[in-house]
Amino acid sequence: MITCDFAILPVGGKTTECKEYVAIAVQSIKDSGLNYELTGMGTQIEAENLTELYTAIANAQEAIFKLGIGRVYTVIKIDDRRDLKNRTLDVKVDTVEKMLK
Repeated sequence: MITCDFAILPVGGKTTECKEYVAIAVQSIKDSGLNYELTGMGTQIEAENLTELYTAIANAQEAIFKLGIGRVYTVIKIDDRRDLKNRTLDVKVDTVEKMLK
């Protein structure tokens, strides 16, 4: 399982508000069918392979460009772990939560 945390930043908008852009990007991820979780600082995705992950992110970027933004800056962090199976976002969090006192 590949997990990813990413954020898309529109550059050159008319305002500092990003909620419209976030909603459009997240809707694109939702439409991809991949498991995702929206956080206060980005979006996390689970994918079986890099192709579906990169395609989902590319589609989210394109959705922002379609709103008339001329530049999009995207930050991507990927954990492509192949030594263990089923390392979903929830499993990773649960593993650490169990270690907390």
